[in-house]
Amino acid sequence: MGALLRWAAGAATTIVAITIFVTTGTPAFADSATSTVSAADTAWMIVATAFVLMMTIPGLALFYSGMVRKKNVLATMAQSLAAVAVISILWVAFGYSLAFTGDGPWLGSPGRMFLAGMSMDAVNPAAKTIPEALFMLYQMTFAIITVALVAGSVADRMRFSAYLLFSVGWFIFVYIPLAHWVWGGGFLGAAGVQDFAGGLVVHLSAGVGGLVAAKVLGSRHGYGSDNLSPYDLSLAVMGTGLLWVGWFGFNGGSALAANSRAVMAIIATHLAACAGALTWAAIEWATRRKPSVLGMISGAVAGLGTITPASGFVTPLQGIIIGIVAGLICYWACTSLKHRFRYDDSLDVFGVHGIGGLTGTLLLGVFATSSIGGVPGLLEGNPRQLLLQLYGVAVTLLWSGAVTYGLLKLVGAFVALRVSRENELEGLDISQHGEALQ
Repeated sequence: MGALLRWAAGAATTIVAITIFVTTGTPAFADSATSTVSAADTAWMIVATAFVLMMTIPGLALFYSGMVRKKNVLATMAQSLAAVAVISILWVAFGYSLAFTGDGPWLGSPGRMFLAGMSMDAVNPAAKTIPEALFMLYQMTFAIITVALVAGSVADRMRFSAYLLFSVGWFIFVYIPLAHWVWGGGFLGAAGVQDFAGGLVVHLSAGVGGLVAAKVLGSRHGYGSDNLSPYDLSLAVMGTGLLWVGWFGFNGGSALAANSRAVMAIIATHLAACAGALTWAAIEWATRRKPSVLGMISGAVAGLGTITPASGFVTPLQGIIIGIVAGLICYWACTSLKHRFRYDDSLDVFGVHGIGGLTGTLLLGVFATSSIGGVPGLLEGNPRQLLLQLYGVAVTLLWSGAVTYGLLKLVGAFVALRVSRENELEGLDISQHGEALQ
């Protein structure tokens, strides 16, 4: 406890120092070019921002909580809610500045800490037709859901205090660098790696982080022997619906304008989700004689995650193909691969989001259509793009995996990562929050 208090005191001192630095004359982030804010683009991006926030609360909260046991429903929801609250403040404090301002290959500049110097007329060079404040807010929602996704791998067993500390560290040392490297002018984007809406930055990073976390914390008590079936799949279905609609803002909004590319991204997204759901259901129908509701929603989310990096680069037909591939490979990852290596990824974050993000990133390199995204892929005679996508995958895998492992060991030195056996059997709702469903 003493070590934790010293850590908290040090963190508080750092925040105070940053605040003093910001309020005493931080240089403003200069606009790189004369820009005209578009009312249409601004209106669409406000809607897209609301859609993406809806993906975490209530979308992901319902999706995840519907797949855990009754005694852990509230604790699972609390993790999504906490991610919204914590990451939002950290994003404004320093996350946005370090990810999306400046042009350093490794990290951005401190010029926008606590949004210093951000006037109402300011724009970010990455989005010249909407206010910079709106661009900041939109990117905030991406950071929120990425951190929240990781929690699904360690559902039913991670202490809430450990989750909070880990989420802060993961946001700082995994999400911010990756967002800058790919989207903020960093070395991956400069090299030509493409990621339209988060195959690398969101899905692969969260999936790998979740896999490492699941391995470090160990399996749930009773995994492989007890009945760990979902409490209420109707909650998960409702969560899937909110995620599905929210993904229109996630992928369509990544065009950063109300234009034809946003529409094409939304069409590809919807068709990929449909194809993923049907493919997963067909596999279960063929192998188990019954298509499960859990399988259909898993296939839909797999299609959504897999199309994400490619959504602004491919045709609707290619979106269907990517959805079919997503259903096939993510089903394999959540069954055969998971059983082969015996890891307890509670809600299949790695199998759906990690494998889906990896697959979609590589398929972008195959299917990218220059008439849609301005970048040709393998099928248009540009095999180099596929190699660049593979490079991005390798960097994301190594960085997210290594840093996640180090962070968990560091957090574990201050607080226990998982609840006691007695608390786990009792349920996290009671042991962590003093509440329970009746």
